[in-house]
Amino acid sequence: MSTGALRVILADQLSTRLAVITKADKTRDVILMAEVMSEASYVRHHVKKIAFLFSAMRHYAQALRVAGFTIRYVTLDDEDNRQSLEGEILRATEDFAPERVVVTEPGEWRLRESFEALRLALPVPFIILPDTRFLCSHAEFNKWAEGRREFRMEYFYREMRRRYGILLEADGSPCGGRWNFDADNRKPPQKGLTSPKRLSFRKDAITLEVLDLVRRRFPDGYGRLEPFHFAVTRRQALRELDHFIFHMLARFGDHQDAMVEGEPYLNHSLLSAYINAGLLYPLEICQKAEAAYRQGRVPLNGAEGFIRQILGWREYVRGLYWRFMPSYLDNNALEAREALPWFYWSGETRMNCMRQALSDTLEHAYSHHIQRLMITGNFALIAGLDPKAVHEWYLAVYADAYEWVELPNTLGMALYADGGLLASKPYAASGNYIRRMSNYCDTCPYDPSVSTGEKACPFNALYWDFIARHRDRFEQNRRMPFVYATWDRMGDDKQQALRAEARRHVVAMHEGRL
Repeated sequence: MSTGALRVILADQLSTRLAVITKADKTRDVILMAEVMSEASYVRHHVKKIAFLFSAMRHYAQALRVAGFTIRYVTLDDEDNRQSLEGEILRATEDFAPERVVVTEPGEWRLRESFEALRLALPVPFIILPDTRFLCSHAEFNKWAEGRREFRMEYFYREMRRRYGILLEADGSPCGGRWNFDADNRKPPQKGLTSPKRLSFRKDAITLEVLDLVRRRFPDGYGRLEPFHFAVTRRQALRELDHFIFHMLARFGDHQDAMVEGEPYLNHSLLSAYINAGLLYPLEICQKAEAAYRQGRVPLNGAEGFIRQILGWREYVRGLYWRFMPSYLDNNALEAREALPWFYWSGETRMNCMRQALSDTLEHAYSHHIQRLMITGNFALIAGLDPKAVHEWYLAVYADAYEWVELPNTLGMALYADGGLLASKPYAASGNYIRRMSNYCDTCPYDPSVSTGEKACPFNALYWDFIARHRDRFEQNRRMPFVYATWDRMGDDKQQALRAEARRHVVAMHEGRL
């Protein structure tokens, strides 16, 4: 019998609800999955990220085989592996002579372009289906965005709440009388704030084989491969979801912006890697969080803050990415040109806040959103680091990072490189913010109360230098008049001293002395 369709599953599409699977004919179609070096190395991916995806792919393929599908699974070590998705699709087409090739749209622009080129090279029709795991289609987002000069997430988020009936009263008004409870979610860490016990999943033969593969093939890869605690199946990911809902969500809201030395997780969910790879679905997560609130087990500020990250922010940044790519990647509105310092990769810096966030990243392929935005992102912003270099670093080092979600968060939210398309103000802060929202400063050789001199916190002078050098752009921003009034009251001598201190910090940064 001839092959009907060659159906391609990408590493971040491990869902059985996509049409590429639900419309498959088990008697005639072939499912293609491939581990390829081009995808594993286009940036310097964290070794845990590679291991997570390869193991999850192999478990997913195994489940499809049990369900009766015909699977062509190409491992990284397969001697016939052409080491690119395009090459493996062409090879499978040659081997099976299908009537057509079917794939779900990829999540990154570079793959969309390569697939469009592949369409011309294939001798059979190449069909690209929409990714229906998302709650807002490209067309729906573009309809919302049409005619807007500012794309503020808050208004998009409200529309999504209404569309899916999440946290609404019977009359359609928001639960608690407000759409957003973010103001209640900014408490600094209280003494003794620690992470609840986290799940660690048993490593079966498949995962052990993958860990050995990654150890052999990526000996100089970024990050630490073990210990390896990731869920690698949908069943395990669902256990992770339930564990968060029942044991952490109630305490998530109040301290979601807090940072504690030696506590990388606190009450954050760790679910983003599983959502972005297809093992969990955004709506099921939001509905479980809402149910926990309605059952009285979770306060409204925590449930709302968590749901906003998924139903609002996640869908919003994906919409912006596809609306403005490929030109979005080249944005550098603040003309930031400094090279990414090596300590982003090594974690070796005297700044304790940076060392904590970077060490968490090396160890876990994870740091929570405030560490990303207000520590590593904030430093990159005020030090003027090149946006593309920072983007490639974020894309490489986190297990949940794919360009559609990472690029707008980096260029737009953290670096203001898109000129305010995404954020209404730059998320720049001095050492005082870090002292207020963490205990990192307690053991740091730098003092956040000092702005110049040997013990001066680098964030202080770099912050004020950033404010000064971008005055023409930000002085009229309605959220920043107090900042410039403070700068003007300092007087010329203090201003010059701060800017000179900032230049010394930049030199020290590049010389590995910061």
